[in-house]
Amino acid sequence: MDETYKNSPEDSEESSQSRLSDAMFKVCLFGDGGVGKTTLVNRYLTGVFKGNSTITIGVDFHVKKLDIDGYRVSLQIWDFAGEDRFRFLLPSYVVGASGGIFMYDITRYSSLKNFEDWITIFKKGYIGDKKQIPVIMVGGKLDLQYKRAVSSKEAYELAKAHNLYGFVECSSKDGRNVEDVFSEMAKLMLHNTGLI
Repeated sequence: MDETYKNSPEDSEESSQSRLSDAMFKVCLFGDGGVGKTTLVNRYLTGVFKGNSTITIGVDFHVKKLDIDGYRVSLQIWDFAGEDRFRFLLPSYVVGASGGIFMYDITRYSSLKNFEDWITIFKKGYIGDKKQIPVIMVGGKLDLQYKRAVSSKEAYELAKAHNLYGFVECSSKDGRNVEDVFSEMAKLMLHNTGLI
């Protein structure tokens, strides 16, 4: 009996080492302070909810590798401070970004109302004559739906009116749609670069 081992452990280890990353993307996460940006990133990276995050000073930087449609993708996640005094930094940090995530708090209407300011600041940093980079809108704190101040319909319509690439609501506390935020962003960036 002739046995062939097409995917022996040695083969798969060798192929994963030779293919460290097919694509690397810089993703900027921006929005008002206190909407849950840092909590979202922590939940995505660790799978654990940490409700007592301190405010971000300037920017935090994280890397996560994931597999999307047969590609090994490295996401560089740039988590921007939402306080007014740090907003001037955003345009310079956006340079070289492949995508953006605008986040608001579904229980705080002012965090969505400030979208126009945030998207204007974000676009100031986007330099280049290539096509627009994908930006999605994310409503956080879905576990507090009973305190909702922003309707899904209103946020969706705003995202659509600004030609954003998507809209999703999530909860860092219970994990709902957290993985989807980043996997969808990765797919959009792969598609935007022509890889899928």
